[in-house]
Amino acid sequence: MKNIIRFFATGKDKPLIQDEDKVNRLYKKYRLSVMLAISVGYGLAYTLRLALNMVKKPILDAGIFSPTDLGNIGSALLYTYAIGKFTNGFLADHANVKRFFSFGVLMSALVNIAMGSSAILWLWIVLWGLNGWFQSFGAPTGAVTLSNWFSKSERGRFYGIWSTGHNIGEGLTFVVTSAIVSYWGWRAGFIVPGLFCILLSGLIYLALQDKPRTLGLPLVADWKKDHDVVPILEKDKAEKTVGAQLKVLKTPAIWVLGFASAFVYMTRYAINSWGVLYLQEAKGYSLLETGGILGLNTVAGIFGCIVYGFISDKLFKARRPPVTLIYGIIELTALFIIFFSAPNQPLLVTAAFVCYGFTMSGLLASLGGLFAIDIAPKKAAGAAMGFIGIFSYIGAGIQDQISGLLIEKGCRIVDGSLTYDFSKVVMYWIGSSVLSMILAATLWKAKTSD
Repeated sequence: MKNIIRFFATGKDKPLIQDEDKVNRLYKKYRLSVMLAISVGYGLAYTLRLALNMVKKPILDAGIFSPTDLGNIGSALLYTYAIGKFTNGFLADHANVKRFFSFGVLMSALVNIAMGSSAILWLWIVLWGLNGWFQSFGAPTGAVTLSNWFSKSERGRFYGIWSTGHNIGEGLTFVVTSAIVSYWGWRAGFIVPGLFCILLSGLIYLALQDKPRTLGLPLVADWKKDHDVVPILEKDKAEKTVGAQLKVLKTPAIWVLGFASAFVYMTRYAINSWGVLYLQEAKGYSLLETGGILGLNTVAGIFGCIVYGFISDKLFKARRPPVTLIYGIIELTALFIIFFSAPNQPLLVTAAFVCYGFTMSGLLASLGGLFAIDIAPKKAAGAAMGFIGIFSYIGAGIQDQISGLLIEKGCRIVDGSLTYDFSKVVMYWIGSSVLSMILAATLWKAKTSD
C-alpha cells in the first residue's frame, strides 16, 4: 500500500531554475502539453462513459433490458462517479496527476471492453459502476492542473478550453459511435472505444505534467506576476492543504452552487442519456440522423465554453453569475423549442439543439467547477471540484432512474409496436433547468477567494 501511495503521490519540489529564458521556454512547452492532455485527452476518454446511451434502442428492441433496467445501469455510473469525483478531488490535490489520470483512463477502457463481452444485468450494473469510479479521475485532474499551471486572470479562458473536452467526447460518441453501432452492432460500441483508449492512456501519461515546483519551475502566480489579482495568496500559501480543503466544506456559496449544479446536470444527462431515444421515437429520426444532430449540439458546446470563459473574464472581470443567467435563459428557450415545436421541422430542432449545446456547456463550465474554483482557496481546487461533483452526479444519477421509470410508464404496445409518451419526463427535464437558474441567481454577489 505504501508503494502504491508513493507511486501516485506528487513529486518533491526541486530547486528553482535560475535561467529565466529556460523557465519561460519550459512553462510555454508544458502549458501546451498539459492543456492537450486535460482537454483533448479528457475528451477522447469521455467516449468511454457514453457508449450506453448509443445502444439503448437496439437493446430495448432486442428485449435484452427494459427502460428501468437501463436507468439503473446508467445511474450506477453516475453514483460512483459522484462519490469518486468527491474523494478523488481531495486525492488529486496530493497526486502526481499524470499517473493518476492515465491510470483511470486505462482501467475505464478495460471495463468498456468487458461490457461489450457480456449481457447480464447485475454484471453490467457492477461494471458500469466501476467505469464511473475510474472516469472520476479526470475532472479533478483538470481542476488541479488548471490551478497549478494557469493564474486566475486567465483561468476562465483556459477553463473554457478545458471544458470543451466533454463536448469533444460527446461529439465523437454521437457521430462515430453511432456509426459503429449502426454497422457492427451494440457490442462494438463498447469494445472499439475501449481498445482505442488503451493507447490514449499512454499518450496522456507522456503529455501531462506534475506541479511546476516538482519540475524546478516557480509558481504560476510568480511567473505571470499575477499577485495583484490574488490578494490573499500569501495567506493561502501558509495554509495546509487539508485546512484549505476543510474551508471548502464551510463555504455556504459552494453548497448553493452544488445544488444549482445538481439540477443543471439532471437536464444535461437527461439529454445525454435519453436524447438519442427521444429523437428516434418522438421525432422519428434514424440513429445516424440523431447522431448528426447531437454531434452539432456538441460542436456548438465547444464554442459555448470558450465564449463563456472569454466573456466572463474580459467583459465582466471574472464575474460568473451575470453570464450564467444569460446562458440559462437561452438554454431554457432552446429546450422549449426542442420539446414543443411542431413535428417535421428538422432545421428548427437542429438549430435549437445548437443553441442548447452552446449554452449548456457554458453552464456546466461555471456551475460544474469554474465558479467553485474561484470561490475556494487555491490549495483546494481539486476538493472544490470534487465537492461540486458529488452534487452534480448524484443529481444526474437520480435523473437516470426517474427518467427510466417515467419513460417506462409511458410505454404502450400499439399495433404490435412499442411506443413512448415523453410528456411527463420532458416537464421534469425542463423543471430541473429552471431550479438551477434560480439557485445560481442567488450567488450574484458571492465573493471569490483569489
